[in-house]
Amino acid sequence: MSGRHQPLGRRALRALALAVGLILIGGLAGRIGLEGALRALGPPDLARTREGSVLVVDRHGQLLRPFTTADGRWKLPVKAGEVDPGFVALLKAYEDRRFDHHAGVDGLAMMRAAWQWLRYGRIVSGGSTLTMQLARLLEPREERSLGAKGRQMLRAIQLERMLSKAEILDHYLTLAPYGGNIEGVRAASLAYFGKEPRRLSPGEAALLVALPQSPEARRPDRSAEAARRARDRVLMLAAARGAIGAGVAMEAQAEAVPIARRPFPMLAAHVSEALVRERPTAERHVSSIDRRLQIALEGLARERVESFGPKASVAMMVVDHASGGVLASVGGPDFLDTRRAGALDLTQAVRSPGSALKPFIYAMAFEAGIAHPETMMEDRPSRHAAYAPENFDLTYQGTVSARVALQQSLNVPAVDLLQEVGAYRFIGRLRAAGADVVLPRDSAPGLALALGGLGIRLSDLARLYAGLARGGTSWPLSFRLSPDTASGAGLRLTTPVAAWYVTDVLRGTPPPLHALGGRFSYKTGTSYGYRDAWAVGYDRRVTIAVWVGRPDGAPVPGLTGRSAAAPLLFDAFARFGGEAEPLPAPPHVLFARTSDLPLPLRHLSKDVPRTATALALQPLKIAFPPDGARVDVGVSGPQERGELLLKAQGGQPPLIWLVNGRPVVQDEIRRQSRWQPDGAGFARVTVMDSTGASDSVTVRLE
Repeated sequence: MSGRHQPLGRRALRALALAVGLILIGGLAGRIGLEGALRALGPPDLARTREGSVLVVDRHGQLLRPFTTADGRWKLPVKAGEVDPGFVALLKAYEDRRFDHHAGVDGLAMMRAAWQWLRYGRIVSGGSTLTMQLARLLEPREERSLGAKGRQMLRAIQLERMLSKAEILDHYLTLAPYGGNIEGVRAASLAYFGKEPRRLSPGEAALLVALPQSPEARRPDRSAEAARRARDRVLMLAAARGAIGAGVAMEAQAEAVPIARRPFPMLAAHVSEALVRERPTAERHVSSIDRRLQIALEGLARERVESFGPKASVAMMVVDHASGGVLASVGGPDFLDTRRAGALDLTQAVRSPGSALKPFIYAMAFEAGIAHPETMMEDRPSRHAAYAPENFDLTYQGTVSARVALQQSLNVPAVDLLQEVGAYRFIGRLRAAGADVVLPRDSAPGLALALGGLGIRLSDLARLYAGLARGGTSWPLSFRLSPDTASGAGLRLTTPVAAWYVTDVLRGTPPPLHALGGRFSYKTGTSYGYRDAWAVGYDRRVTIAVWVGRPDGAPVPGLTGRSAAAPLLFDAFARFGGEAEPLPAPPHVLFARTSDLPLPLRHLSKDVPRTATALALQPLKIAFPPDGARVDVGVSGPQERGELLLKAQGGQPPLIWLVNGRPVVQDEIRRQSRWQPDGAGFARVTVMDSTGASDSVTVRLE
């Protein structure tokens, strides 16, 4: 009989010791100096709460992508006001009913815990308040001694004096463990339910209340049955204490428990990574992205990419004209898809634009007075020195207006206009407007630029078209939220009148099959060999740019801007929503039929000299050799003599080269030539074009 009562005696002594500990903490403050004990304890280290996942959010503060901490944990900051009130009510009912009233330690709960320990011989409830649990989370300790419990109580009293009840709850909800590498209720809600904790069902809330007590043993992705039992205990106790109704508790018990973790959000993945690389020490990045639109366009890309082939990809970008901010950026349909090189941001890949730059040739021609939308042009077989452009379908339309030529993307008229505008001037204007266009290595700008003979990024193309929508002025694109990104002077692309002419023309571009045209201005492009398909459109609100192709640059048979990219563009505008808004005409727009135009604008004729054309050309200049240079061509030594390379830029071909007043004999009149010197000394090099313009340099041959 004495053997039965001995354990009870030991338990009684332990319970008594716990009660004495409570008295020491709560009742002997005046005797031993509680204030001194708190000072000796030192301030609590709240840094663990601040050390969380780096977050990228959209312009409205909604989560786009979190990143794990340096040690691989998912730990997202959260405040109690951002969590379902039903969860908070369940948490208090189950863990700490007097949370709103005690000063850190709940004496009644501690006495109850001691009595249960005495009666049952085991710990039934720990008596810890939420504040004490926060103290344990801030200072994790393996030991479960009376001293450790006393330290927690002291720290809880200290926390209650430093922080408000709301702040204590915020810290707890951020630090509570939920199994594996998940910390905090927000990370847990995303991992187990795939949603923010703002709205939780009673069953979901009860599961999130139950997990922190034993996070590894109750992980639903590993022990779903243990998780269910723990959740149901929370529901039954909450119903018994009146926190929820009995019927609600029974319905919640019927809810399924998640059996796997869900992936964390990875929206605008490429933009998110770029923002973090740009400011690696920032904890929160507010992007210009609109989450709703980003989700819509990423979904559109995933829906359509399969139809383009197993290794094809899609990139899209939406630019807001009011701010210059990027509202959506899809670098690929799936960041984790290695087949489609998903990790590459294809909005930044340099690709050939095909005909997508033609509108800017027309804009410069309209600006220079070379043409008007109703100017008649010839779409017939043509040759420019050795270059003979052909239309995409190998047919010709004869005499057409500039409007029709651009709407139908005819190649010959575009090349004729570029000849008038000047390739150097065209490239220079695009670069001056902020576009990083890339020419083939060791090549000078030529007429092939009209048909895509250069490289450009989707982001730069979007910026240029947004410049047309902004009246001919370009602004840098911004991926961070800024109240007024597109303010200031901007960069000049063309005049407002020329920009509006192009906008008006492109509004009449025939739409893709089964689509409604005339809602916004747009242009397509297809690069040589069916490698890249483009479509860019804009109205008064936004510019949307689309690219389709393979990340490795391999051809995709039959891939064209009109058949592949244009339908995506029209669907992207539909998902953007609202009614497309046309751009108003600026002052000084000339509304006229061809017959009403001034005589020089009625027809683009190569046989009629044009003052505007001459002014629009890049000035004739010798590019090599530079004036005053010393050039070693081997004329002063015994070795075989070399040739002097002659290069020119600008001017109106054909060009004539002269050295010391004598023509250079060559097989073909061109911008580049070679001359065989007959000895050392000074040489006067001159070049002349068909308009009579000339340039000369003097060099010393050695």
